[in-house]
Amino acid sequence: MVAIDARSRREGRDLRKVGFYDPIKNQTYSNVPAILYFLGKGAQPTGTVHDISKKAEVFTELRLNQTKFKFNQ
Repeated sequence: MVAIDARSRREGRDLRKVGFYDPIKNQTYSNVPAILYFLGKGAQPTGTVHDISKKAEVFTELRLNQTKFKFNQ
C-alpha cells in the first residue's frame, strides 16, 4: 500500500509506502500513523485499501484521534 499524489500518473512515484497486503499468505502490515497522517491530509483510499484498513480498525483509530483533537482545542 502506498500514498500517491493524485496529480501524478497511476504508476507514478509513491509519496510513501504505508503497508503491504499478501493475499496468498493472508498477511497484512499497516503503518497506522502514516495512514492516519495521509487520511488527515485528505487522502482517499481505494476500495481494497479501505477494506484492509477497516479490518485493521484504522478508521476507529482515526475517529479516536479526531475526538481527542476536538477536545484539546
